[in-house]
Amino acid sequence: MLGPDFRWLWAQSTITNLGDGMLLAAGPLLVTTITREPFAVAMAVFLQQLPWVLFGMPAGAIIDRVDRRRLTILVNALRSIVLLALAATVATGTANLAIVLGSVFLIGTAETFSDNASGALLATHVPKVHLGLANSRLSGTSILGNSLAGPPMGALLFGVGMALPFGVDAACALAGAALVSRIAVVARPDPSTIEKRHIRHEIADGIRWLWHHPPIRVLFLTILFFNITFGASTAVYVLFAQERLGLDDLGFGILITAGAVGGLIGSAAYPSLERRFALATLMRFGLVLETVTHLVLAITTSAIVAGAMMTLFGIHAVVWGTTSTTVRQRAVPAALLGRVTSVYMLGAIGGSALGVVIGGLIAQRYGITAPFWFAFFGSAILLALIWRTLAEIAHAPTADAAA
Repeated sequence: MLGPDFRWLWAQSTITNLGDGMLLAAGPLLVTTITREPFAVAMAVFLQQLPWVLFGMPAGAIIDRVDRRRLTILVNALRSIVLLALAATVATGTANLAIVLGSVFLIGTAETFSDNASGALLATHVPKVHLGLANSRLSGTSILGNSLAGPPMGALLFGVGMALPFGVDAACALAGAALVSRIAVVARPDPSTIEKRHIRHEIADGIRWLWHHPPIRVLFLTILFFNITFGASTAVYVLFAQERLGLDDLGFGILITAGAVGGLIGSAAYPSLERRFALATLMRFGLVLETVTHLVLAITTSAIVAGAMMTLFGIHAVVWGTTSTTVRQRAVPAALLGRVTSVYMLGAIGGSALGVVIGGLIAQRYGITAPFWFAFFGSAILLALIWRTLAEIAHAPTADAAA
């Protein structure tokens, strides 16, 4: 049903997300062994997202120009090299804040290319009618590795030896490159027959297409502003877990895992939810739940309550992510997938990066819970403003229908 290449994309997603999950826990823990300053901790999150802001748009144009399969292999290999170098500095005791932050920036740069290229590969190797199913399966395995198995494993390995999770993540990146190499090569037009244009004109094509496509424009603006509030709440999440909830390193990994449990539930339930409810209904309910999550985390000091809310949030995250990705992949023409995705992800990651800076500054001045209050009030206002316009997303035509 999903095509012969899906198994390789699925396997690649599984192994690389496991490595990402280990880094999700081990990275912040490594930073806290160097500094306890909330703003410095937030910078580690910010610098992993900054490359999407700096390079996301050119990356999208490059992805539409080159062989996406080869590009994914290359950036996974380069990411592995960076991770091995970081592991070596940690193992030898020479790691400092500058090395850690620089490594995080380079890893984020690799993800800017690989995530976009992998999404384009999925959209061109799976029939459009089955993209919802394919994305829900990838979301499930992403949650399984990135949030369920990865963080506790990363925290556990970090406790055994601080360099271990970074070395294992490097191996996962190499395995991902090998799996992508099994995907069938898609014939591309002869470069000599393609009109050569400056990259800024090709980037402008992606921006222009998105802005003149009302449903995708609404989706872009929604993800931009909600990720600002979300980024603010997650900026000092590791300090919130340690100082507000009283959790140790392993407890922090388990708290992240709570969201993964919800993500698996959302992934399993998505096909049924897609059949029974309008997309706008799913999005509205999810954004209400996201807003309430910020409020509960601002109030509670109970790790159990926080874990329960993160489980519910995990359901919303997968349902929202699957819905928005499927709508976008169906609507965008194949030749523009890299560029339009880069614009969309610039809003998603750029909004989150801006939110992280805001959250770090707020926490530095007003305390650990202040970013959650900012996220709650900001999300509530945004939800009231976009409530009616979310219905536009459900009516986005497919690229074939538009043509």
